[in-house]
Amino acid sequence: MQEDTNSTQFWRKKVDGSARDGARKLILSQIQALKLKRIAKLRRNETRAETVLRSTVVRAEGRRADWSSRAGAETETSTAGSPEGGGAGAGSRKAGRQSPRNRSSARQGVSIGLVVGYYFFIYFQPTHVEDPKIRPLVERDSKSLQEMLPEIPLWVKNPDHDRVDWLNKFIELMWPYLDKAICKTVKTIADPIIKEQIPKYKIDAVEFDSLSLGSLPPTFQGMKVYSTDDKELIMEPSFKWAGNPNIHVAVKAFGMRPTVQVIDLQVFASPRITLKPLVPSFPCFCQILVSLMEKPHVDFGLKLLGADLMSIPGLYRFVQETIKDQVANMYLWPKTLVVPVLDPAKAMKRPVGMLDVKVIRAMKLKKKDLLGASDPYVKLKLTEDKLPSKKTAIKYKNLNPEWNQEFSFVVKDPQSQALEIMVYDWEQVGKHDKMGMNVVPLKEVTPEEPKVMTLELLKNMDPNDPQNEKSRGQIMIELNYKPFKDDQAPADGEENVIEKAPEGTPEGGGLLVVIIHQAEDLEGKHHTNPSVRVLFKGEEKKTKMVKKNRDPRWEEEFTFTLEEPPTNDRMHFEVISMSSRLGLLHPKETLGYVDIQLADVVSNKRINEKYNLIDSRNGKLQVELQWRTSS
Repeated sequence: MQEDTNSTQFWRKKVDGSARDGARKLILSQIQALKLKRIAKLRRNETRAETVLRSTVVRAEGRRADWSSRAGAETETSTAGSPEGGGAGAGSRKAGRQSPRNRSSARQGVSIGLVVGYYFFIYFQPTHVEDPKIRPLVERDSKSLQEMLPEIPLWVKNPDHDRVDWLNKFIELMWPYLDKAICKTVKTIADPIIKEQIPKYKIDAVEFDSLSLGSLPPTFQGMKVYSTDDKELIMEPSFKWAGNPNIHVAVKAFGMRPTVQVIDLQVFASPRITLKPLVPSFPCFCQILVSLMEKPHVDFGLKLLGADLMSIPGLYRFVQETIKDQVANMYLWPKTLVVPVLDPAKAMKRPVGMLDVKVIRAMKLKKKDLLGASDPYVKLKLTEDKLPSKKTAIKYKNLNPEWNQEFSFVVKDPQSQALEIMVYDWEQVGKHDKMGMNVVPLKEVTPEEPKVMTLELLKNMDPNDPQNEKSRGQIMIELNYKPFKDDQAPADGEENVIEKAPEGTPEGGGLLVVIIHQAEDLEGKHHTNPSVRVLFKGEEKKTKMVKKNRDPRWEEEFTFTLEEPPTNDRMHFEVISMSSRLGLLHPKETLGYVDIQLADVVSNKRINEKYNLIDSRNGKLQVELQWRTSS
């Protein structure tokens, strides 16, 4: 019992210590931000006072000169009108000339007094900001705690936000290097934009004299992560940055080179960052989409020739509101900033076209059998394609066979894929003899132009093999590559737009795409090594097996080329488990199945849902179906 009590006290002290450390870091960061904000305010007030004082003195001097000129003019007019200068009249006119000067002096005194008073009020404020003493939260009164509530991190106020101290520590250690990398990237991006824009404003050049984000990194207050059924990752971090950047921008124009300096930068924002679509190629996503969930807070000082422009009355608020509105118009949700990372077509290996192959005939084949003629047939396969090869019919005892058979292949990368053509001699018993082969790279095929080719059959594709010089016959084929139209491909950020089938697809026909995403809560009586079997119109497709997993993820894609829309058809999906051990008992087990009607796919072009498996207690299968047509 004593050991349990000691253990409890030990862990309680440890938790309290970590909480105090977190609170101390939070208070230090807030103190630093308030300190920078206070210093910036003092600088603006000082500059504002100097500006107002100068302008008031200039106005006073101008008015004084104006009144002096008017008084001199009145004196000359009075003297010219009364040459003799009567005694009583002259005295009264002199008294009248004295009154404007008295009024001017009074006005000047009031103006100067107000300015000097304001100036002394600003400059008598304390210019030295001391760090307050850090005290535990338990020693604060209720009023102080209530004032601190707006500064509490989101992970404290909102249970769905996670604490990311590890990320703040990582950024703190990496900030000197991130600073240089970010500044270098900013210069690289900004230079061509500046060179393109400066001719419009008759500016000679805009240069960065210095560019640094300072020594203070941003701090993440919390992060929220969403889970969706689509292949994407959605995060909502909230960060605050009270930085001390050193940014000097020089503008050359009309023989002058004024310098603008950005100081005391503060940015508070809560963006939504989406990584989509997720792909099996590093860095595992194709695009970064950024949206702001609310207007950001942006505060900074701007110096021109040493004077703070933000001290001008009214300009500070105007600039702040303008920046907020402009940023909101561009990136406030649902508007999005899209940063491309990978080409989705290459990363996801999506279909980009169709290859139609017609095997016409073969000529002068060399027989492989010692007794009798050969029985040739042709196997066709696209490289980098997991689908089985397609075969022609067997032509018995014929060395000059004619087939005139047509086949279609789904092309995913025409720059790297090639069509493999292999001619075999069929054997009833034993291995089929290879009569010859050849390969046609798809990048050599002109799109939308049918091409008839006569190819020499070779033993292999090694150009240095002397046996390839021996004649093995010829084969004649016709190729027609039909790529998807560029304007039919999805635009950036439009992941749900469905690509269309290539031109030349039979009228009313198209391409049915099946994507097996994942399954959940599978239960096997004897083993759980799931794979999915897809049956459609007598054709069978199968995913790979995932061993010992009740929640497997496949992300495998299959295609079916159809002559007409499958409005009245259905597709059968069966989740099976195969034993990983050799044995006669329970080698195969069905974990559930589902039949999906395809009418909704034809009408909606795309569905992505989780289906409850029949003959399964809680099992679900997530399947995405797409119907792509040429019109």
